[in-house]
Amino acid sequence: MKEMVPQIYERLLRLLRWRLWIAEKLRPSPWQETLCWAAVAGVLGALSALAFRAGTDLIHSLLTGNRDGIVDSFYELEWWQRLSIPAVGGLMAGLVLLFGKRLHRGESSTDYMEAILIGSGQLPIRASLVKSTAAMFSIASGGSIGREGPLVQLAAVAASWLGRWRKLSAPQLRLLVACGAAAGIASAYNAPIAGSFFVAEIILGTIAMESLGPLAISAVAATLTMRTLSNAHTLYTVPQFTLHSLWEIGPFVLLGVLAGTVAPFFLRSLRQVEGWFARTKLPVPARLALGGLIVGLLAINVPEVCGNGYSVVVEILHGQLLWKALLLVLVCKWAATAASFGSGAPGGVFTPTLFMGATLGYLYGYAVHAVWPLGAADPQAFALVGMGAMLAAASHAPVMAIIMLFEMTLSYDIIMPLMLCSVVAYYTARGIEDQSLYSEALQKKAADSPERMRLPGVVADLVKAQATVVRQTARFEAIAAEFLQSRQEEIYVTTDEGGYAGAISLHDIKPYLNDAAVATHVIAGDLLRDDVPSVATNASLAEALRVFAQHAGQTLPVVELGTGRLAGILVKNDLLLALLEGRSVPGHLAAATSVTAR
Repeated sequence: MKEMVPQIYERLLRLLRWRLWIAEKLRPSPWQETLCWAAVAGVLGALSALAFRAGTDLIHSLLTGNRDGIVDSFYELEWWQRLSIPAVGGLMAGLVLLFGKRLHRGESSTDYMEAILIGSGQLPIRASLVKSTAAMFSIASGGSIGREGPLVQLAAVAASWLGRWRKLSAPQLRLLVACGAAAGIASAYNAPIAGSFFVAEIILGTIAMESLGPLAISAVAATLTMRTLSNAHTLYTVPQFTLHSLWEIGPFVLLGVLAGTVAPFFLRSLRQVEGWFARTKLPVPARLALGGLIVGLLAINVPEVCGNGYSVVVEILHGQLLWKALLLVLVCKWAATAASFGSGAPGGVFTPTLFMGATLGYLYGYAVHAVWPLGAADPQAFALVGMGAMLAAASHAPVMAIIMLFEMTLSYDIIMPLMLCSVVAYYTARGIEDQSLYSEALQKKAADSPERMRLPGVVADLVKAQATVVRQTARFEAIAAEFLQSRQEEIYVTTDEGGYAGAISLHDIKPYLNDAAVATHVIAGDLLRDDVPSVATNASLAEALRVFAQHAGQTLPVVELGTGRLAGILVKNDLLLALLEGRSVPGHLAAATSVTAR
């Protein structure tokens, strides 16, 4: 038996030497791990987008008997089919939502924005799948709604599932869900940079590298996956646009003012129609069917109102529509979008907003060209710039709008008027109304659940109980077993009463790895270092950050005030993300919670 002890120790020490070598040579930092999981979230987001598109195309072909685009399909239908199919699709979507409640009974209806900003990062899987299935029927049947909403929600759900599987902390889980949202936007528009800035500028409210880096990795991974598994390409292939004269700058500035003025009224009309539908007190299936019926009535004579408007925007950018027909399309599309959105049809209004901008820009450019040809030599260029201006004014995110238009068109020559027009539109819209495309919904959720908006204020809000702990009298083999089972590079030593005594680093046991005879006589009390700082549970986050500045490790022991018992550990990444969240809470959300608190 005595001969077996050295053999066991030799095997244990050999494993520890490998563990130490991995920690020193291959062990990724916590931020590198975050980037890796962000990339995985991006791939999952792209796969969910492909699955959603396949389901939508299947339902569309079953309803219309045609695999062409939505507008082209509706052109080939009889008038009664144009009228009935959107209504039937709305009815089916409503039934899915109604009966789907039985599948996700007890689950919340949290969406990705709520989970990132005022939630814990946990998204309900079944509720999200039900809502996305309903969105398939709304979109496939010609509803005037975009598909980016369910695409982003599905990608965020996949990221949330991944984070919960990895047992990430709340700040890390929220960041991973944000990465999923960026992947969803990138998958929808083949625009990885815009996807990153969409989440950073609109949702997180910051472009700090601690968050922007993982967002970019996730969006790029999603875009590469889409390009590998599908025929994804530049969304809008446009003719070569050039700035013919410096005189055109003046009309472009006025276009920014026009878009910035129209966008708030466009958003107000959507909210007003939503209120009208709510006051009808109709059941969900009947309300969505009514919204679809209104779209169908408009589609009898103007099939261009169906869908998100992508194919019509392409025709506008190539100058294939007459201005009189386009004016009618603009009015009818506005009404159709209001009907779909107001009835509660699941989907997004991001792409319809681009449609409104393209139509408004082209009509404005055509009018300027008719009066002053030198001021608008190419009306299609005004359509392209109008898209960015309308998006910037509606979303209150001009940087994202500029980047997205560039990525969707790859037209560099349009960048200068696009930047100018988008910024002017943004400030004009902000001067009229301080509500964006997304702010009201988030403000309402924050006011309804103010306690979920509370950001971490002290260390106790971030403490993790999964600390690796041994007693002072623990023998070397027990310490070695803990290191081999744990991913952490420090284990903490406590007294018999549970008080914090010190820490043992993986590197502290290095001198004993080549001498089994000595290691058999070592206990935790011989190895611990009592100079490893700790933080109290009631310490502020700023105080914890100052302690981390004096400590090279990635974790700190957290002790209970008064008793000195070890409560858990504080992870540096969690602290940095929490501080970042505290700095970047959008003002309208902070105002909502402060009003509720009063």
